[in-house]
Amino acid sequence: MTNHLDLHAQRQMENLDRGLIVLKKNDGNFFVQWRLLGNDPDDLAFNLYRQSTGDGPVKLNSSLLTGATNFTDSTANPKKENTWFVKAVQSGREKDENCHFTIAANIEAKQYLSLPLQYIEGYTPNDASVGDLDGDGAYDIVLHQTGRSKDNSHEGFSDEPVFQAYKLDGTLLWEINLGKNIREGAHYTQFMVYDLDGDGKAEFACKTADGTVDGKGEVIGNLNKDWRDKDPDSPTYGKILKGPEFFTIFSGETGEALATTDYIPGRGNIGAWGGVGGNGGNDRSGNRVDRFTACIAYLDGKRPSVVMGRGYYGRSVLAAWDFRNGELTSRWVFDSENRDNPYSGMGNHNLSVADVDEDGNDEIIFGAMVVDDNGEGLYTTGLRHGDALHVTDLDPDTEGLEVFGIHEIEEGTKGPGVAVFSAKDGKILFRDAEDRDAGRGVAANIDSSRKGAQMWWSGSNGLFDIKGNRIGDEPNSTNFLIWWDGDASRELLNRNYIDKYGEGRIFTANDATSNNGTKATPTLSADILGDWREELILRSEDNTELRIYSTTIPTEIRQYTLMHDPQYRLSIAWQNVGYNQPPHTGFYMGTGMKSAPKPDIEVVYP
Repeated sequence: MTNHLDLHAQRQMENLDRGLIVLKKNDGNFFVQWRLLGNDPDDLAFNLYRQSTGDGPVKLNSSLLTGATNFTDSTANPKKENTWFVKAVQSGREKDENCHFTIAANIEAKQYLSLPLQYIEGYTPNDASVGDLDGDGAYDIVLHQTGRSKDNSHEGFSDEPVFQAYKLDGTLLWEINLGKNIREGAHYTQFMVYDLDGDGKAEFACKTADGTVDGKGEVIGNLNKDWRDKDPDSPTYGKILKGPEFFTIFSGETGEALATTDYIPGRGNIGAWGGVGGNGGNDRSGNRVDRFTACIAYLDGKRPSVVMGRGYYGRSVLAAWDFRNGELTSRWVFDSENRDNPYSGMGNHNLSVADVDEDGNDEIIFGAMVVDDNGEGLYTTGLRHGDALHVTDLDPDTEGLEVFGIHEIEEGTKGPGVAVFSAKDGKILFRDAEDRDAGRGVAANIDSSRKGAQMWWSGSNGLFDIKGNRIGDEPNSTNFLIWWDGDASRELLNRNYIDKYGEGRIFTANDATSNNGTKATPTLSADILGDWREELILRSEDNTELRIYSTTIPTEIRQYTLMHDPQYRLSIAWQNVGYNQPPHTGFYMGTGMKSAPKPDIEVVYP
């Protein structure tokens, strides 16, 4: 089928099937979920069917399902193999959408799907992202396998970064080894998975170097070059501060390198990446120069561009690329250049992407600064870099989006460790933790009895509404978020468990574990299956499988898949970058929310 992108500003979006998932519960019943799509008509209804071994299909609903897209099946025979399938109904007619899910006879009750992994000696499953790599309407997983890793501030050798692509049934599609000239670590190996060229299949994009081997076994650059500093007495021992740097787009389906160009920006003078205040000072140890970020943004409002970044303690550079018709072209380069530039030192250990000025095009929210869709600086708050960032409609009673951020106050600098500001113009709406590094912080609607977001941070000694009023006790974690139970507010995700604010533990993923040390982040949290609630992906403790956990709590909320909200979808793409942050929607979602706005998207097909 051909692409049918209209000339008006509809955003290219992947074609998804119904994402049907069925989980057997401890009570013997089966919980069924499926997707409502962002481009579905408002009056779309569904029929749900089950077919058991030796029997014909049986319709499970006595009347059309017009509400939330989940169903508890209490009549299935667990001693038989059962297959469920759903059919959309419009104007009284069923559509044949060929989406089904099968559970074998006598299967144990468990709240996850198992994705077996190809084991790599000495390696551990780490961050992952998703995309439809082969164009079949279902998400596939790109997994970062990590061996020995090193923070930029530390000397020593790392292992070679490895990426693997899997279908959800465990089929390995490809493996890419970035080679010894790409250092392993949270600040080096940012990767993007997205349909960049509009062919209905996602690509994989990342920084590469001499010796990178693609999914077809082909080498990028020179396999025999080793640019690592091998002098044990050197202050840059084990680091890679010489040699060519590349940027490569790979086929998501085969792992083949499709296009490679020089990475922008190059290292240049490694002692000239400092900036303003605190940790902004220069160094020649490769610490500041080798801090990388990445994201996807719709800079023209229609087609996605991939943005690769370097630096945030001081000099920050963001380079936007378009991948069209098999070729990479540079769209623009933003460069804060030096410490006299007001944007110097304003980046973050992470970033976000949103249309902050409501012109239809995306901006990059990079800590204390925002870069406009044209590559020009939109504004900076001057509050310097930090570790945590949350961008969404935090205050539904105030027009536009807001930004909640944590800012590192270190080495004698002054200012707020916590701030809320208008995403449109940078106006400070709230500030706290003056002259103190708060470390971590979160903002979201977690109190289901209150409208609007709440916020808290390390040492906040309380939960605050978005205006800054103390309204309750500080939650017991300051990490990730997840939509898991039946209401519109979010739950607290930390390590391998989920808590409901004010109620306590509601889910524990036994024998599974999180990543990245004290950051305790999931492999991925995203709405990749079923209804609008999010899945939690963790690695098993023995590293032999990924476990995709999904809720079995009914909901009455009818909501299209969050992956068809453009801002949320881009959040999933950047979730793996730097210090991982939870995704957010481009609209207020929580207690007291209005109906989610219909996304202006145009689905493309392979």
